[in-house]
Amino acid sequence: MYITRHFRILRFNSIVCSRKSFHVFAKACGASIINKMLPANRAPIRMVAGCPRPLLSVEPTRGLVDEKLRIVVTNLNPMQEVTLHSLHHSEDMDMWEAFGHYVSDEHGSVSVAKDSSVGGTYTGVEPMALMWSLRPVPGSRTGLRLRKRDVLSPMIFHISVYNGHIAQGFNQLRPLVTVIIERWYMAPGVQRIDVREKGVQGTFFFPPGPGPFPCVLDMWGGGGGLVEYRAVLLASHGFAAFALEYLFLEEVKKVDGNYFEVAYQILQEHPMVIRDRIALLGLSFGGSVVLSMAANSSVIKPRCCVCISCSHATPVHSSLSEVYKGLNTLAYKARVENNQIIWRDIILPIPTDPAEKVDVGLIKCPILMIVGDDDQNWASLESAEDMIRMTEKAGNRHLLEVIIYPGTGHLIEPPYTPHHRASNFMVDGKEKVIMLWGGQTRLHSYAQEDSWEKILDFFNKHLCRASQQARL
Repeated sequence: MYITRHFRILRFNSIVCSRKSFHVFAKACGASIINKMLPANRAPIRMVAGCPRPLLSVEPTRGLVDEKLRIVVTNLNPMQEVTLHSLHHSEDMDMWEAFGHYVSDEHGSVSVAKDSSVGGTYTGVEPMALMWSLRPVPGSRTGLRLRKRDVLSPMIFHISVYNGHIAQGFNQLRPLVTVIIERWYMAPGVQRIDVREKGVQGTFFFPPGPGPFPCVLDMWGGGGGLVEYRAVLLASHGFAAFALEYLFLEEVKKVDGNYFEVAYQILQEHPMVIRDRIALLGLSFGGSVVLSMAANSSVIKPRCCVCISCSHATPVHSSLSEVYKGLNTLAYKARVENNQIIWRDIILPIPTDPAEKVDVGLIKCPILMIVGDDDQNWASLESAEDMIRMTEKAGNRHLLEVIIYPGTGHLIEPPYTPHHRASNFMVDGKEKVIMLWGGQTRLHSYAQEDSWEKILDFFNKHLCRASQQARL
């Protein structure tokens, strides 16, 4: 069981005290004395049930990034205007914020899960918008993307309440109350193991317990590098997971189907992995690798596959360098709008020649396709439609499940990850551009939450139900 802890403290200028000691202090001083101690630009505080300060409850204060938060403010004045603000200092040393404007009820309370925000970075009843509507603070560098690199440490957020409806200059104001929370990708007891074996590089994550566990081979896209946060989150939900690094700038000529087959065999041979319960998971180009290996490899026989924002029109028949050479010959189809690069036209129209795409009709395991209909980076929607036709022709349509999300872009990540419509991207590791990914913040965020639940259910169905499921 994942255990959360909740602490309540009251802050008064530089004083931090317990609830009991503050009641004693307030009773002894009286409201008039307390109000004289407030900054000149702060409204007087009305004594409410012996406590002059708002209380902020955020639960869990320590939890996984895909856990919903329960945020409640009490001890406000009735019908008081307040701003709830979330602040995060990223590993790249950038500041990210989200905020919503609320009006307390007749009891002086605000519940983010029930009450509507009337302004800010989001509006309406949105329990998790203080996470998914995060954006760089004004004056930040352009093209930022918030990603976790060190999964051994948490993401730390300051959740604060400000008097009035505030839209800027938060760092110049003193909040009424602040709670600091931790959001983890790695649950307690999850093991992280570096792998440098047989030329393969990556990271193993294992859930708590003796094992063995069903396993997911996780591959990201064309940005390259070792990306661990989705794999460790899968391990936090009971699956062994292997984050595979496969796009090495200096070694890309040597990476071909054999590299992925060796990685798959490493998983099969590990004593903590159930060798016949391995799934493949890929986003963007990683999804193309998944489809290619599942269709053509005599070694890789996954129990199921999940492909996010990918295409079968970029088959991996030889080395990755050859694949990229082929894509570079089509780069002239890319468009530029508002200084943002749109790549989706590169693979359009979807080829009719079977030799120019993965023959998905050869795949004999269940496939879950996650697609956003506003994907501006890759023609994932058109690819999914063509895959449906191909599997119908092959008699394998029952194996393919396609979920298309409206208003959703290319970067479909774990839930509550901030939406990035466009961000910096390195082309061939040399040229930095602003890549347009697509999506509308609210709808994209809904898709991330729903698709993650669908992915976990899919893996549970095909990897766990016929064996004892690993549990936290």
